[in-house]
Amino acid sequence: MPEKMPGNRRRIYEGRIVALEVATVSMPDGSLLEMECVRHPGGAAVVAVDETGRVCLLRQYRPVLDAWCWELPAGKIDHDEPPLNTARRELAEEAAVEAAVWHELGGIVSSPGVFDERIHLYLATKLKAVTVPQEKGEFFERHWLPFVDVLAWTLDGRLADAKSIAALHRAAHHEALPPLARGKLAREKMAGEDQAR
Repeated sequence: MPEKMPGNRRRIYEGRIVALEVATVSMPDGSLLEMECVRHPGGAAVVAVDETGRVCLLRQYRPVLDAWCWELPAGKIDHDEPPLNTARRELAEEAAVEAAVWHELGGIVSSPGVFDERIHLYLATKLKAVTVPQEKGEFFERHWLPFVDVLAWTLDGRLADAKSIAALHRAAHHEALPPLARGKLAREKMAGEDQAR
């Protein structure tokens, strides 16, 4: 988690997932500023790539947006658990696989002007199917799509979820990306260079 906001804080709302605080904080120039902060336990997101170079992507209904969104398997950290445990649980629940090999892709902060949420990103490979019941209240379709196609969706707007965009681009440059996904990326790059000539 990022450092907590310094200064005089008061909690004005405590929900099941988030809390809202109002604080008077001292800025770098010494001035005081009253601001709001949403406290969130953080989460984890997983780029799960199989041996054929496909990545798991969910088409999930998000009531806040009243829309179906494309996203990677992801979820919030429960009870201060290690982020990798969150990633493993969410991969099993949402992608119906477990991974033998995990690589950290770093973290992101989702909206540092108002949220303290930090999302931990992972690349998962050497996948094996598992059966885990879907979490109650979640509605999604599971898709396995070519990694290079999904990466293109991050550029054309079909995939607009920020954590997924960051994780996919970091995975694209990670040495552990499975060879078939890497091969497809290399072919796409070569094709693009040929078209530019």
